[in-house]
Amino acid sequence: MKLLSPAISTLARLRSWRIDAWVDHPISAQREVLQDLVTAGQYTAFGRKYEFSKLFNTKNFKQSVPIHEYHDLKPYIEQIMAGEENVLWNTPINWFAKSSGTTSDKSKFIPVSHESLVDGHYKAAKDVLSLYYIHHPNSDLLTGKGLVIGGSHNINSIHEEAHFGDLSAVLMQNTPFWGNWIRTPDLKIALLDEWENKIEMLAESTMNENVTSISGVPTWTLVLFQRLLELTGKSCIKEIWPSLELYMHGGVSFHPYREQFNKLIGEGIHYLEMYNASEGFFAAQDLPGSEGMLLFLDHGIFYEFMPIEEYGKAEPKTIGLKDVEVGHQYAPVISTNGGLWRYLLGDTIQFTSIKPYRVIVSGRLKLFINAFGEELIIDNAERAISETCKLTLSIITDYTAGPVYFSNDGNGAHEWLIEFEKEPNDLDEFGKILDEELKKLNSDYEAKRHKGIALRAPIIRALPSGHFNKWLKNKNKLGGQHKVPRLSNDRVIIEEVLNSKL
Repeated sequence: MKLLSPAISTLARLRSWRIDAWVDHPISAQREVLQDLVTAGQYTAFGRKYEFSKLFNTKNFKQSVPIHEYHDLKPYIEQIMAGEENVLWNTPINWFAKSSGTTSDKSKFIPVSHESLVDGHYKAAKDVLSLYYIHHPNSDLLTGKGLVIGGSHNINSIHEEAHFGDLSAVLMQNTPFWGNWIRTPDLKIALLDEWENKIEMLAESTMNENVTSISGVPTWTLVLFQRLLELTGKSCIKEIWPSLELYMHGGVSFHPYREQFNKLIGEGIHYLEMYNASEGFFAAQDLPGSEGMLLFLDHGIFYEFMPIEEYGKAEPKTIGLKDVEVGHQYAPVISTNGGLWRYLLGDTIQFTSIKPYRVIVSGRLKLFINAFGEELIIDNAERAISETCKLTLSIITDYTAGPVYFSNDGNGAHEWLIEFEKEPNDLDEFGKILDEELKKLNSDYEAKRHKGIALRAPIIRALPSGHFNKWLKNKNKLGGQHKVPRLSNDRVIIEEVLNSKL
């Protein structure tokens, strides 16, 4: 197969002129995307409501259509799920990507159109490969198979025509036939819902394959690595897959995992970060070793950027690409060929460059923990804590929570530092109830906690009375608007509180 590498490399790099077209002309590329979107949506229920037929430029579009969050679009999405057509988009919607919910919903169901699959996700995936081959022209990447670790939910039916699953499952279910030639494992294994059995079957079915690339959430990938080493008796993954050269990741910070990956793999491979979600494929690293990801501007998504200081205002303002600044915090607002219109994504980003436009994901608009793909938001935490206190007859003064990273000592976890006014009789029982309440509220947390394969039970630490106030005082942040951060996506706050000399 290596004899084919030069030909494959040449074919992959032939797409570079398409990429150069929108990289070199970003503003016009985005203008054309918006024109196409509004034209497609003008005869939908949403388009008629906001008079898309009378919109002729970006200014008109922004003036006419308000910014939406999921709960604003939910009534439209429910109509689509019930079988109605021409609601948000002008072609049938038969697929929905299920993701972690909002403050009022356990799960979100994002419409996935044929256009968003083909002209969005799959087109972006091809561009990622092209960008990789541009910088690694001697690669043997496509002479082997790509291991896809995804799909924590199987495909489920809404009715005869419509189905849902997590994004990776939807993408794999709809992959063109040629995609199955270069992917492992078999679809029936890839879409399994039960993760304990799935990891076992993934390991057994792939250990003898020529795996050249891996894509997946770091947590599950590490679990698979460990099981492979147990089954084979090998000392590192490179002894199992000597041709492995690329790991593609996204969704959670890879920084805490890099050292462990290098240790388990055995020798250096290439790492490539991507920025994709149920709502679309937004960006990917185009330069090896660079921090920023190239923003995809010709993939069925029109971008606006809300300066972070605008968030929460009655009529927040957004800006376009030509006005963004390097280093400033923005919340992306997207309109897509899946029927999301001026949709507030919920992430925060920063531009690392504007020629070309490259971004990093800097966080979320709201407090969260997403170290393992669980997307635990503050509303989940507050509701779960409140119910746990009721059930254990305890009272909380203050708390903060953050991740405990995957290590040789065990799987990842959440560590909760809690100051009680009235402690529960049994702290372990408090932790068990809190865990169950979080599962009820957040489907991604529930999936990660399944049998403790990726995320073990929460660690609860009771702090002495007054501990948080003393910590705030030491930081000169006692009183006023200063509060103890409820959730953090790293261990900075946790370590500060635990190690503070009070």
